[in-house]
Amino acid sequence: MKKILFICSHNKLRSPTAEALFSDYPNLEVRSAGLKNDADISLGQEDVMWADTIFVMEKAHLTKLKTKFRSLLKNQKVICLDIPDKYAYMDEALIKILKNKVPPYLK
Repeated sequence: MKKILFICSHNKLRSPTAEALFSDYPNLEVRSAGLKNDADISLGQEDVMWADTIFVMEKAHLTKLKTKFRSLLKNQKVICLDIPDKYAYMDEALIKILKNKVPPYLK
C-alpha cells in the first residue's frame, strides 16, 4: 500500500480535492493537510513520517515543507505539481490537472 500526502496552504480547496480524487485508487492510502497555522488540517510531523510520496501544490509549499520538516524528509519522494491557488473545491479544471499530473508518479 502506497501512502500519498497532498499539501496546500489551508487544506480547503486543492489538497482536499486531490485527496477525494485519489482516495478510491487501489493500493493507495491518501491524506491531505495544509501548511498554514489556520489550515483545516494542519500538517504535522506524523503526516510527513507516514507518507511515501508527498505532493505539494506550489514551489512555496516545497520550500516551507523543507524548512519546517527537513529532518523528517528522508525517504519520501516530494513532487511539486505547480498548481496555483485559483480553483474551487472539486473544480472540474483542477480535477483534470490532477488526473494528468499525479498518476505518472504513482506507478
